[in-house]
Amino acid sequence: MQQWHELETLKGYALLARDGEIGTITDVWFDDDRWSVRYLVVRTGGWLLGREVLLSPAVVRGLDAARQCIAVDLTREQVENSPLIDSEQTVSRHHETQLHLHYGWTPYWVGGTFGALGSMGSNTAPPPVPREPVREPPDPHLRSSGEVRGYGMQASDGEIGEVVDFVIHHEDWCIRYLLVDTRKWLPGRKVLLAPSWVQAIRWSDREIAIDMERDTLRTAPDYPGPQGIDKRYELQLYQHYGIALPHAPREGT
Repeated sequence: MQQWHELETLKGYALLARDGEIGTITDVWFDDDRWSVRYLVVRTGGWLLGREVLLSPAVVRGLDAARQCIAVDLTREQVENSPLIDSEQTVSRHHETQLHLHYGWTPYWVGGTFGALGSMGSNTAPPPVPREPVREPPDPHLRSSGEVRGYGMQASDGEIGEVVDFVIHHEDWCIRYLLVDTRKWLPGRKVLLAPSWVQAIRWSDREIAIDMERDTLRTAPDYPGPQGIDKRYELQLYQHYGIALPHAPREGT
């Protein structure tokens, strides 16, 4: 089973509930503080008048790249009765809390990678969700992958290209790498950069800065595609940049 995925390729995948299809993925929202995918934005089909709903990756129980579909541990009724969310507007912590209350999810800002789930369909109740008033932060840190795609990547000595995608591992839905296309500087090359190497994100300028020289990127290992990421490649990548691998290398397939 393929374990590494580019977020852009997930757009258009069908979402399958336990009792039928829900719709298709139109966008992915991630937390720019922890670089974790928080929500799949799903456009429902005609059965729900084309609504857009947000679903946590915690409900994913299977991803089939060959069939381009994702199975989720939900029913269509649960999705139909979920709180209305306007994906075109900034989602507040209040909106997120209502969403988590509806599904019985433990909020990711309370603990865990993307929040724990109760045991669906069993007698085990999900962990309680705080019901006290939530103090909303000035910036919820939720970003659209489609919005950030196209941001310029700035090295310490000049521009090196632009972000064209994000690479995740299906186990925890954390963004492990930013995929950078250097075609404006080095035609035909794509390289990976870990989010932890990002020095600053300048949202108003639509650019991301890293504390590396362009020549370091020029000689970096070529991106082999999601199926080519394995233990050997990750070690080679980090060794090239002179950085210790922060997590145990993961198998590519």
